[in-house]
Amino acid sequence: MFDTMTMTKVLGAVCGSLLVFLLGGWAASALYSTGGGHGDDHAQAYVIDTGASEAPAETAEAPDFEAIFAAADAGAGESVFAKCRACHKLDGADGVGPHLNGIVDKAKAASAGYAYSDTLLGMAGETWTPENLYAFLQNPRGYAPGTKMAFAGLPRSDERANLIAYLATVN
Repeated sequence: MFDTMTMTKVLGAVCGSLLVFLLGGWAASALYSTGGGHGDDHAQAYVIDTGASEAPAETAEAPDFEAIFAAADAGAGESVFAKCRACHKLDGADGVGPHLNGIVDKAKAASAGYAYSDTLLGMAGETWTPENLYAFLQNPRGYAPGTKMAFAGLPRSDERANLIAYLATVN
């Protein structure tokens, strides 16, 4: 079945296919690179105004933390806590994350028995003030690089303040 003539035909088919493939690539390259004769002396047909030359508009100052926290609603923070409930508990037992009972003004990395990341263990001498929690909840990995918390954070400042106000009521 596999005699010399069959092997010659198979080898010829493989070589012919390779040749067609190489010639097709060469032809496509030649067609693609001949487009339009652009050289060093071409002129742009039109200009798109992006407004980059204009002065930037005045940005409104973001309200400071004290103003945001003063307007916080603990009732609304309870509904924001639903995003945290998958990993954190309020009954004193650790889940995927440490329990959050009395977390406001509590020492960092203070839940006995929970295996904190090295970054948070390095912050063990500090406390979770409302300002610290606010910054942590905005971007956990930015506040504590290497944290085990996979949550991306709460982008809205009112949600963060409401959550902190709610957590301050839970002991």
